[in-house]
Amino acid sequence: MKTYLIIGGSKGITKEVVKLLSANGDFCYMISQTKPDFDYNGEHFSLNVLQEELPQLPQLDGIVYGVGTINLKPFNRLTNEDYKNDMEVNFFGAVKVIQNYLPSLKASDSASIVLFSSVAAQRGMPFHASIAAAKGAVEGFTKSLAAELAPKIRVNAIAPSIVNTPLASGILRNEKIVENMEAKHPLKRILQPEDVAQTVKFLLGDDSKGITGQIFIQDNGLISLSY
Repeated sequence: MKTYLIIGGSKGITKEVVKLLSANGDFCYMISQTKPDFDYNGEHFSLNVLQEELPQLPQLDGIVYGVGTINLKPFNRLTNEDYKNDMEVNFFGAVKVIQNYLPSLKASDSASIVLFSSVAAQRGMPFHASIAAAKGAVEGFTKSLAAELAPKIRVNAIAPSIVNTPLASGILRNEKIVENMEAKHPLKRILQPEDVAQTVKFLLGDDSKGITGQIFIQDNGLISLSY
């Protein structure tokens, strides 16, 4: 049995991560503002990681920082507060969590950190200036931290296209929009939380012990293929 810390976990991708890890017999500490509505093997802490003190935890075999934002606005409508909030949630929150639990990770024989970027940091997309900047910071951070923490701690990030989660519900707000979004992807589908959760599980586990410093694009072919 391994022990993981999941930031988020009560819904969306990280909810499916917790369910997968629990089914595998692993123990999950979960930190989120919303209490989980499902059974799992672990312990939940209700708090805001950006504003509150983090609980002390023993040895950790991995951390998944799954908190994020989707803030799509024309560039001329973006404020400094928009940029600050996107950086705070996506980047500085991850920095705070990892710094706080670095001793717990170092206590493991082989630990893994999984962060989240976005295809918007890989491909220029209109109305994504703020979130692309924040996720670009996450990608640079991933590679630098992977180099610094090797060989004992691996660090990788996943850059998905849009995922059918509560966070994306404002974009995927009707059937027509969903159909149009599916048509843009070569695989003619939108990512489901379970799709990305399986990638997280892989990157946390021993099957990926030769992988670090990588940005995994999971996009149903959106930017990976000429289409």
